[in-house]
Amino acid sequence: MTDHTLPAEQLPAGQRQADQLPADQRPADRLPTDRSPLDGVDLLLADLDGVVYKGDAAIPHAVESITEASEGRRIGYLTNNASRTAASVAEHLAELGLAVTADDVVTSPQAAVRLLANLVPAGSTVLVVGGEGLTSVTEEAGFVVTRSALDHPAAVIQGFAPEVGWKDLAEASFALNDDAARPWVATNTDWTIPVARGIAPGNGTLVGAVHNAVGRLPVVAGKPEVAIFEEAVRRFGGSTPLFIGDRLDTDIVGANRAGMKSVLVLTGIDGPKQVLAADKKSRPTYILDDLRGLDEPYPTAITSTDAATGDRIVTVGSSAVRFAGTVVSVENAGERPIDLLRAAASAIWESGLPIYGLDVAPELYS
Repeated sequence: MTDHTLPAEQLPAGQRQADQLPADQRPADRLPTDRSPLDGVDLLLADLDGVVYKGDAAIPHAVESITEASEGRRIGYLTNNASRTAASVAEHLAELGLAVTADDVVTSPQAAVRLLANLVPAGSTVLVVGGEGLTSVTEEAGFVVTRSALDHPAAVIQGFAPEVGWKDLAEASFALNDDAARPWVATNTDWTIPVARGIAPGNGTLVGAVHNAVGRLPVVAGKPEVAIFEEAVRRFGGSTPLFIGDRLDTDIVGANRAGMKSVLVLTGIDGPKQVLAADKKSRPTYILDDLRGLDEPYPTAITSTDAATGDRIVTVGSSAVRFAGTVVSVENAGERPIDLLRAAASAIWESGLPIYGLDVAPELYS
């Protein structure tokens, strides 16, 4: 029988079929029903850090692939990084070669301020922990920005900026401890952020410090919460969106919560080991090694049974994985490592067994 990496009701519809190619051009490892992730999509939403760029540099193939994808569909960019304005993000993307304006960028501060507007009266004084990306949006929404709890703010709003330090976190703690009912909004809770030199602590670590001091949690706007996805759909429209991210715990969980199909691209935070261990809420619709795969036929996972042993064999393209009891092994490495990972993910996810109860061959995730 045919087995997909997600339940059948979540599989993409109306996609380009590989059998539309001349017979002598069809890939040998594709079925006639294989479709590309982009087929049928009218709104493509992309995360930034780890998907489009890392630090100042573009991730290989990202700019070219997104540019090609923009033909015939709307492109929007979502970022949890609260340290930059939408205009500065758009400028950076334009420098990398993308056709972008500030209106194409949805930031977690924008979503956070929309949440804030539902919690406190217009024109209220708000204590801001963060940088220009957050203060500018807060002021544009008509709020008065303060950095001191002594100004008796109506709420606290918190986002990442490299310059945020102990004094800023202390002021937030003073304000929140002073009034247990005072609203607290966080732009996002990413534990890490990819930068040019590697992986650095993200806003989640800063929010965690305040949480430990005040004993409660904020309302969160950014991924994996749905507020930022709702802001994107409100702005861009589209009935069949596809979201691209590099993190399971924020990007993919958020897209799933928002009811969107998703792509996990292996150019940022999460890699094969995290994919195989993903629980139901964090499983992407598609797994790509880079964004060139957006417009390539996506191979179907096919499950069969070994008549001699009763083992399950999951095949993707020319790669195959054997599932015997609790042992997951390589049946055939095949030509493409990404297909081997897809086969392993399908086998493990469909088993219903937790990853810690399985003996998984290192070749499948290393």
